[in-house]
Amino acid sequence: METWLNSYTDDFVLLGIFSYCATDLILFSMVMMVFTVALCGNVLLLSLIYMDPQLHTPMYFFLSQLSLMDLMLVCNIVPKMAVNFLSGRKSISFVGCGIQIGLFVSLVGSEGLLLGLMAYNLYVAISHPLHYPILMSQRVCLQIVGGSWAFGILDGMIQMVAAMTFPYCGSRNVDHFFCEVPALLKLACADTSLFEKLLFACCVFMLLLPFSIIMATYACILTAVLRMHSAQACKKALETCSSHLTAVSLFGAAMFIYLRPKLYRPPSHDKVVSVFYTVLTPMLNPLIYSLRNWEVMGTLRKGLDHCRIVSQH
Repeated sequence: METWLNSYTDDFVLLGIFSYCATDLILFSMVMMVFTVALCGNVLLLSLIYMDPQLHTPMYFFLSQLSLMDLMLVCNIVPKMAVNFLSGRKSISFVGCGIQIGLFVSLVGSEGLLLGLMAYNLYVAISHPLHYPILMSQRVCLQIVGGSWAFGILDGMIQMVAAMTFPYCGSRNVDHFFCEVPALLKLACADTSLFEKLLFACCVFMLLLPFSIIMATYACILTAVLRMHSAQACKKALETCSSHLTAVSLFGAAMFIYLRPKLYRPPSHDKVVSVFYTVLTPMLNPLIYSLRNWEVMGTLRKGLDHCRIVSQH
């Protein structure tokens, strides 16, 4: 009884990704710089979309949700990692570990599906521009975003509850810099093989579903573009898709590498890839969607001009 109780009350120890050598201190500083840029970039993009009525369109509504997901993702992982590294105290409570797992899985799942469904918005904008206000009404936009959040949260809750119900009566050392289900299952003193297979199948489904939507939608977009007689219209259509394709490529590359069988990846693989999609991708997304978007840059310039005028007075 005492062993069972300790399994659900004792803290876990996150071994982390960095040691205290000079090289790792530099790498830690770089990660914190990327985290700061990701934090500022997503907050800025959210603020610009909220403040400018011209950006109150379906595309920017989806972008605001994407930024919110990225913001929550980096704040769920990096601050705890930084505190553990700087304080030398690497523990995380059982409840804290469960919350971190639930948030992580929910946000990654929601973001993947939202990126997939955003392709439909591009298809409607390119193929049916006259019917765009009807096909992408406020109700449809809320259904797309609500469905993405609901799908991710459901998946996160299932994985969190399943992982945290296993007994952990041996080592409490998690070989990762945050609580992740595969790393945690290695410590369970019960047979987890069936759950691991179901977990892998679930992850593959979460990857294939958005990408099936994207592939089907972009096939329709390509067909529509090839039917255009104006070279200018074709160029504009491709430019409209470029930012979304870049974001999808980053997310897809990380997920594809992460889902490779353990046989084909080195032991340190999971940590490195995790840094990519928990820190680097959330930093790049706002840059991709802002630097290549004249509407967002125009709003930013207006905001800076306003601040300069106010400061002069």
